[in-house]
Amino acid sequence: MEGRTQPGGGQSYGAGLGREGRAEANVVYGKSEHRDDYQNVPRPVAAMARDLPDGHHIPDHHHPRAQLIYGTTGAITVATGHGVWAVPATRGVWVPAGLTHAMTCAGAVAMRTLYITPQSAWHLPADPTVVSVSPLLRELIDEATRIPVEYDRQGRDGRVMELLLLELAPRPVPALHLPAPADPRLADLCAAIRSSPGERWTTASAAAHAHLSPRSLHRRFGAATGMSLARWVQQARLVQAVTLLARGTPVTSVATGLGYATPSAFTAMFRRALGTTPSAYFESA
Repeated sequence: MEGRTQPGGGQSYGAGLGREGRAEANVVYGKSEHRDDYQNVPRPVAAMARDLPDGHHIPDHHHPRAQLIYGTTGAITVATGHGVWAVPATRGVWVPAGLTHAMTCAGAVAMRTLYITPQSAWHLPADPTVVSVSPLLRELIDEATRIPVEYDRQGRDGRVMELLLLELAPRPVPALHLPAPADPRLADLCAAIRSSPGERWTTASAAAHAHLSPRSLHRRFGAATGMSLARWVQQARLVQAVTLLARGTPVTSVATGLGYATPSAFTAMFRRALGTTPSAYFESA
């Protein structure tokens, strides 16, 4: 991807101009909506607000600060070389500094994102992970987006940012994660499953798609993803379900599209996997 040259010299981080470029950047709370404007500020935390429409896609990019990707509405799918995560408004995705990632919105997303220096994020994971957003953290993130970029570190705004960093800690939550295999044949199979998760993906049909024997597929798939094929297919269905539910698709339609005989069968699977019903999943952190 081509970057753009910054006024002070050097190459920018991530995509060039276009939908994500400065030429079309807007302002929310008096602050830029362009991620590059938050990477070199002399503060440990920089917070940006953007309101994004359903289906909005931000292609592969990276930046020198770590990022918490969080939306107060809708759901967000984040993809990295490690895999894919899908999260509702009660959760966020932690992306370490320098990691290439892309994101897609399901439903209208009020994105409230944090950019944090690696030095200030030392207590957070070195790998991408899901973060539970508590009511307190949600309010702190919202307030941070309203605070000037070069806030007074010794004043009230600085204290808000300090508390935000203390509250920002991964909590065990069931995560919708699809590990990405490096093997091209398995990667192609996973892409096919993601595009048609409602199909009946048996070991035999998946092996035929990947041009492998069922035994080889079983061995290679588990080694590459840490999951069985059946578990990966279920996760793919859950990712699709969260995406559709965030767009307001009725549970009945979601269940039918994913191949479940009844909405109750789909809801039972959802509860077993994520510990709650589809409606509650979007309501509680």
